[in-house]
Amino acid sequence: MQFVSRYRAALVALTALAGVAFSSAAVADSGSISFSVLKAGFVVGGSGGSGVLHFHGRSYRLGIGGISYGFTFGASETRFHGTVSNIRSPGDVAGVYAAGGAGVAVGAGAGAIVLTNNHGAVLTLAGRSIGAIVAADLNGLVVTIR
Repeated sequence: MQFVSRYRAALVALTALAGVAFSSAAVADSGSISFSVLKAGFVVGGSGGSGVLHFHGRSYRLGIGGISYGFTFGASETRFHGTVSNIRSPGDVAGVYAAGGAGVAVGAGAGAIVLTNNHGAVLTLAGRSIGAIVAADLNGLVVTIR
């Protein structure tokens, strides 16, 4: 009888824990995002730009800034479009996103990337770039709500 009681208690605890995990995921939402970034550098690079987050029928202006360190030479402009997921409010998009990358772009090019910030927001982006840049660097991208 004691085994059945412990089994039942464990089952109730597991069910409650699963309910908490699924309820927090259930309130997370998604939106669409687009922004443009200008990047230039020689060893140390900088980037800046602006964009828009569309979330629950409203538009929020974004500021984009960043720095890179590694082998960077040249300049380019990239226009990103995609989705942001796992957010509860527009403020969850704000934060620091980090990535490492390598590439060469002369003229026009395209690419895709997935980034996550400290709030758990996930950016799934595709972009088209133009310019002349060679890079093998670590990048930090800061997104702010204006």
